[in-house]
Amino acid sequence: MTHALRRRTGFEIELLAPEGSSRRTLADEIALRRNGIVRPVWHHDSEPSLVPGLGRFLHLTQGFEVLDAEGRSVCTLVDDITIVADLDQRARPAAGWYRVLTDDARLLQLIAATADPADPVEKSLDPVATLWGARVQRHGEYFKVDDASGATIAIAAPLGGGRERPCEIVTPPLSTHHYVALDELLSAARELGFTVPTEAALHLHYDGELFRPAGALANLIRLFGWWREPLRQLLHTNPACVRLAPLPAGLVAAVDASPTYEQLRDVARSSGLSKFFDVNLTQLFLANPVRDTLEVRILPGAIDADDIVRQAQLVEALLLRCQDPTPISRPPASVGDAAHMLLAALKPPW
Repeated sequence: MTHALRRRTGFEIELLAPEGSSRRTLADEIALRRNGIVRPVWHHDSEPSLVPGLGRFLHLTQGFEVLDAEGRSVCTLVDDITIVADLDQRARPAAGWYRVLTDDARLLQLIAATADPADPVEKSLDPVATLWGARVQRHGEYFKVDDASGATIAIAAPLGGGRERPCEIVTPPLSTHHYVALDELLSAARELGFTVPTEAALHLHYDGELFRPAGALANLIRLFGWWREPLRQLLHTNPACVRLAPLPAGLVAAVDASPTYEQLRDVARSSGLSKFFDVNLTQLFLANPVRDTLEVRILPGAIDADDIVRQAQLVEALLLRCQDPTPISRPPASVGDAAHMLLAALKPPW
């Protein structure tokens, strides 16, 4: 097969380390192969809260960026809290692994900028305590910092049993030699015994500016809204993958006409759009996007570069059709017929 991809693409590949290993193990191996180094980093995420009245906790977990011999980023390896089915959640936390929790996004950003992810848990909140003129309180294996009124600013706690094993490989945007770059990372993972977890997905990131023209954006919504089930069949979406959902009904209804970008933006802002849909459009509607990409989230997990590049080529072809200003039509009633129609309409290779 050809390994050519025409677009700048970022990859997020979800894997699972074998028992007794971790994402740090893979980071060290990749760094060794590139004569590089591993730099601890914070990974931002959120999780449901068991505290009444508090919908979620925001947290920082330990991730690892691999830099090559010239100091360029090769990839970053982070946790993914959706990976749970293959873990023994009754297991004791692994030594040295922890997370930092808070309940305010601004506090999380401040903590991430202040605390050092390379520090052990007992020292992790020292810089935060200094900022508030407070002291770190220890409660068994937990550490916390309160402000002068007694309100908790942050808690550092052991990472749940097995949570060092999930490993999402996040690449920088790759412009050329996609297969070579992925094969280097994934061959190392396979040799270390990494596998594809039950809930795994592959996420692809494409330059957001390509999809801001109203015609391209409306076609994106038509493709992932009207053609949702045929698309998931064609791409073999993992039914165990969570944090996926159909696009908001109001946003999909808006493309029945020929909406302007501004009209779609206004509907998106009022529709509850977030990143946790089949396709993440959120950055396309921001004046100053944090990461200016379109993210396709419905591809199944894989640990082979051939499989991943083939899937990426198919998505590329679909996105190229979206950039054609001709509106995408509605699918036929049969999901199977619609999936075949999608494939037949695309130009190889994929």
